[in-house]
Amino acid sequence: MQERRYFIAGVAFEAPELPAGLHVVSTPIGNLRDITLRALETLAAADVVYCEDTRTSAKLLDHFGITTPRKALHEHNERALVDTIIADLWRGGRVALISDAGTPLLSDPGFPLVRAVREAGLPVFAAPGASALLAALAVAGLPTDTFTFVGFLPPKGEGRASALKELAARRETLVFYESPRRLGDTLAAMAKIFGEARVAAVALELSKKFERVLRGPVGDLAQQFADAETKGEAVILVARAADSVPDPDEWHAALGEAMAGQPLRAAVDEVATRFGLKRKEVYDAALALKAQD
Repeated sequence: MQERRYFIAGVAFEAPELPAGLHVVSTPIGNLRDITLRALETLAAADVVYCEDTRTSAKLLDHFGITTPRKALHEHNERALVDTIIADLWRGGRVALISDAGTPLLSDPGFPLVRAVREAGLPVFAAPGASALLAALAVAGLPTDTFTFVGFLPPKGEGRASALKELAARRETLVFYESPRRLGDTLAAMAKIFGEARVAAVALELSKKFERVLRGPVGDLAQQFADAETKGEAVILVARAADSVPDPDEWHAALGEAMAGQPLRAAVDEVATRFGLKRKEVYDAALALKAQD
């Protein structure tokens, strides 16, 4: 029979009986001490723990002496496992789901499974805890009354620029995840599309020894990370679009620069999005500039 035990500082604790169902469990984003007691009890008492990467999760589970069987569930096999997991739940199984770090489903696997379990009328429980999204919002010094979690942007330049243009005029804090390899390029794209003066923050190594949160104009951050090497995924937070009316001289100058390097329609779209202007107003200005040439 499986032992339902976990250890804290070498002291063994017996986990209570776990209700049947799917348990979505948050795990630390870096500092193992951020695990909750409920998470430890759930992981110890479950019949199986589905992990995004069993090798990564082994560091956490082994640290707390949890011997529950582990199986991999990731974006490549999740849909194939749904029926098997639901069958286990119908038999009264107690299944735990974790990601490599933080809260499952937030830019991590789990949504198809949770949706299918809900549609089957089976119970789903949340064991909340650490989340890079919420940790970054708490310390960035940007408004938190309304925000949009974008997650990861498209990896290629054209797709990334298109996604950012759609977000440029949004009136809430924007939160992104980004890989260390693309951090500099993404900040540069934000500076170009949102405007270099737009306030942003970059959160790195959250909850770890070398945690850093850098805040300032996105143009400055883009320069700072242009050639910098970082470890782990970053959280980028961008302030909402400004309330003030754009300075005509500023956006006319930006329009002239944009028209010098790209077709008129693309230049108009870029400037209208960047400054929150009506496209017709920018288009009329572009025609006037073109007539002067």
